[in-house]
Amino acid sequence: MAGIQSNAGSLYNSLTAGSKIIGTIITDSDIRVDGTIEGDVKCVGKIVVGENGRVVGTMECQNAEIMGFVEGKVDAKQSLALRATSHIEGEIHTQSLTVEPNAVFNGSCVMGKTEKGK
Repeated sequence: MAGIQSNAGSLYNSLTAGSKIIGTIITDSDIRVDGTIEGDVKCVGKIVVGENGRVVGTMECQNAEIMGFVEGKVDAKQSLALRATSHIEGEIHTQSLTVEPNAVFNGSCVMGKTEKGK
């Protein structure tokens, strides 16, 4: 996993295609996943799962954008965007959900403020 500087000048982490992590990732900056994570991802900012990205576990963040595959629980405290190429199997907790046509979501969704989200 490497730290990358975005065009806006902020740093984010990136797990490239062909890479695999088994375990827990905790980060204070955004993260983009184009490889595979089997475990939990806890991020202070945004998690992006690219088209070839795969996460099996729990994702906790402020915002998330999913273009790949996620199996488990997604807890995006502010917003979650499921792009057309996304496939989610599991549970979603978020304030705001955007779902593009052709996105696949099988599971449960809780939106708005919940006791856990306060």
